[in-house]
Amino acid sequence: MSDGGLSMPAVGESLLTLSSITKSYGEVKAVAGVDLDITRGSIHGFLGPNGAGKTTTIRCIMNIILPDSGEILIGGQPLGTKVRDRIGYLPEERGLYRKMKCRDQLAYLAQLKGVARGESLRRADKWLDRMGLSEWGDRKVDTLSKGMQQKIQFAAVFIFEPDLVILDEVFSGLDPLNIELLREMILQEKEKGTTIIFSTHMLAEAEKICDSICLIEGGEVIVNGSLDEVRAGFPMRSVHVAWEGDVQPPEHLPGVTNQEFVQGVWHLMMADGADSGKLLSVLSEAGPLTLFSANRPSLSEIFLEAVERHRTEVRS
Repeated sequence: MSDGGLSMPAVGESLLTLSSITKSYGEVKAVAGVDLDITRGSIHGFLGPNGAGKTTTIRCIMNIILPDSGEILIGGQPLGTKVRDRIGYLPEERGLYRKMKCRDQLAYLAQLKGVARGESLRRADKWLDRMGLSEWGDRKVDTLSKGMQQKIQFAAVFIFEPDLVILDEVFSGLDPLNIELLREMILQEKEKGTTIIFSTHMLAEAEKICDSICLIEGGEVIVNGSLDEVRAGFPMRSVHVAWEGDVQPPEHLPGVTNQEFVQGVWHLMMADGADSGKLLSVLSEAGPLTLFSANRPSLSEIFLEAVERHRTEVRS
């Protein structure tokens, strides 16, 4: 991977560092002391409810807006022009030159990032082929479907071989087949050493591809770490259970706060500190079990609980 004349850290070392980043708009504090350290060659999930401060933080990383205080370093260097040229950004608000041919557009955008004309055309052909759009290379962008245009813009983000890529709701509006295609592309680019910030509301997708996550709420990072580290901070509260035959769970299950029947399996939610062993004993008395699984909470469950905890703390 070309480094644009800059020295970048090795895979596994720190690539992007945010230290005490703050940003206010009048009386509203959009970002309140965000600290992050993201290693090269990883996919970092950037999560949070609407208005949490994710977009403002991303715009600070891109130098679109300046933080009121704090420091942002990439490869240990401040955000000068050369460093910014090593960043690819796919914003939620898409934008392409609609009357430009797809191949020419990809090549042009690569050239803006310092790729020579001949090489940019070679890479454009390669990416069109990877996206399954080779036959559309000489078509104007506005003749493509919305999903095709999204794939062109995705290719434009990676075509200049950046060190850091920020993807903001990259799967929004795509069908399952194209989500699968882009997911595989993201993982392939990670294997090449590209660092990817994956900002999304699609928590199931984040859970599939991210090495680590941070959850921002009210401008603060309230959860941060690898998926295993994050899950370890939340107790096993989700139990899946099924019986032979048409068996209903007994009434007054110990420690269970909620239960739901989904596709032949009972999903039980346990209170903090509840004993899953004691629950298993009670469930076994109801009939022969075909399934009993005590699970770490999903990323969606962690998201909801962490946000509620933080909002309760703020109110108190």
